[in-house]
Amino acid sequence: MVPPVTPVQTATRLPEKTTVVVIGGGIVGLCAALTLAERQIPVVVIEKGHLAAEQSSRNLGWVRKTSRLAEDVPLARAADKLWAQMSARVGSDVGYRQAGIMFIARNEAQLAQHEQWLASVAHLGLDSQLLSTRQIGDHVPGGVEKWAGGVYTPSDGRAEPTLAASAIAKAAMAKGVVIVENCAVRALATSAGRVSGVVTEQGEVQCDQVLLAGGLWSRRFLGNHGIALPTLPLICSVLRTKPMDGPTDIAVGAPDFSFRRHQDGGFVITQRGALDAPLSLDHLLLGHRYLPQLRAACGNLRISLGRHFFHDLALKRRWRSNQLSPFEQIRTMDPPVNHQLNQDALANLSAAWPVFRDVQVAWSWAGMIDVTPDSNPVIGPVSQLPGLTVATGFSGHGFGTSPAAGQLAADLISNTTPVVDPAPYQFSRFAA
Repeated sequence: MVPPVTPVQTATRLPEKTTVVVIGGGIVGLCAALTLAERQIPVVVIEKGHLAAEQSSRNLGWVRKTSRLAEDVPLARAADKLWAQMSARVGSDVGYRQAGIMFIARNEAQLAQHEQWLASVAHLGLDSQLLSTRQIGDHVPGGVEKWAGGVYTPSDGRAEPTLAASAIAKAAMAKGVVIVENCAVRALATSAGRVSGVVTEQGEVQCDQVLLAGGLWSRRFLGNHGIALPTLPLICSVLRTKPMDGPTDIAVGAPDFSFRRHQDGGFVITQRGALDAPLSLDHLLLGHRYLPQLRAACGNLRISLGRHFFHDLALKRRWRSNQLSPFEQIRTMDPPVNHQLNQDALANLSAAWPVFRDVQVAWSWAGMIDVTPDSNPVIGPVSQLPGLTVATGFSGHGFGTSPAAGQLAADLISNTTPVVDPAPYQFSRFAA
């Protein structure tokens, strides 16, 4: 059962025209819309299902710089500042707490990976630090496992996925953004070689620019226009406990579990060392581009051939704008929970911190993540279609960086000095 998202009363009718249309009512698109509205730019957000119903509400809520690629750290740092201001900005609590994030290692080989990461970002001046076995125990008391060491970033934090997107959406609407749910954008409209609007199931909306923030659906949407975006799906299963006394407010990631405190007093837990990788046709088409990732993470992937393959195969890859689209066939991607992985995570955590042995599970859910070959998102214009910008492929990092990612997309659309260098996120890096 997916945790309930704070409801938002949105519009029911589309306007005939606007300046920017945002496709997708996830947190990145909503952050972009809010930023544009604050700059007095008219925006319409169109969501095929409900706001934040997919990965924007199903993620772990971590806001981190730790273990990010060096070129991605500036975006994460910018997000830190924006998250710290977010509750005041939107006039509602988004659950942001700068409580720190720690990754811990069982052996020297795992610790060496943290040391290598720390060396790779040494020039960036982060507050990240290596921890000894004793220091881990000081920060997270009550443990019984002897860790080899870890890395800790006190300025990392967390926010609440079921609160944040809704609060941002309400603030955006208060500034004039029109949001329409249960309305799929089927295709882009073009004129004189550039985007001139979007065609939805309710009709056409004319606009000057479009931001595609469609998450895992972005590849299929772009493919219908002959544009190849390489992303593949992974599924993360998660559980949340009922309120309990826990060892720390720091979020902790171990090789085979992670946990962080939820604002209701429970803990959000996952099997950090295992993700489901359901095969699809795209694996045959794109698999060769992911070989480095596969070699590095093959032990963490639960690869399977089953219902997902056939359900995905049945969805159209090409359609006309007057035809039913895949986005109307599946309003919300709701993958099945892997309860065995959740049980494994809880068992591994309980063995390390016995306080978790008798917890009661309040919720369990799963979310589908869209992963790029280099694990960095795509944020920027699409040269093949002037007037189209994308913000997608966040590879599991979208929630944490969403305020900065949305602002970067808004900066590029409005021709404003970008909040960070957009070079690492260019669409063109995936050109064949």
